[in-house]
Amino acid sequence: MGTTVGHLEVFVPDPSRAKDFYKNVLGFEIGDVQHEGKVVWLTKEDFTILLRPGTPRAAASYQDTAIAFVLYCEDLDKEAAELKGRGLVFKGTDGSDRCLTFSDPDGNWFQLVNPEEQ
Repeated sequence: MGTTVGHLEVFVPDPSRAKDFYKNVLGFEIGDVQHEGKVVWLTKEDFTILLRPGTPRAAASYQDTAIAFVLYCEDLDKEAAELKGRGLVFKGTDGSDRCLTFSDPDGNWFQLVNPEEQ
C-alpha cells in the first residue's frame, strides 16, 4: 500500500492554551493556527502534531492510558533536567527508572527514553 504517516492529531479542550505546553516545555514550533485558534499545527524535526478541540481520555497513569507519545533523546539525564527547568513534572516510570513518564496539562501521556539504553 502506498501510504505514509502524515501527522498525529491530539484532542485537547482548548488548542490555543495547549499549544503553550508543546511549544514552551517540549520545544515544538508553532506552524499554522486556524479557525480562530481552534486548530493548531506544531512541528518538531520531521514530526507534525495537530491540536484540535476534543476531550482526551484521561488515565491515572501511563500504564492505564490508551495511547502515548514516546520521545527519544540521546542524554536522558540532561533532557530530563532541561524539561524540569521548563516546569515539567515527571509522574513516574514505565517499569524502569530510565523510562520517565509525564502528561500534558490535558492528560495526554508521554514517555521520555534514550533508545540506546533499552
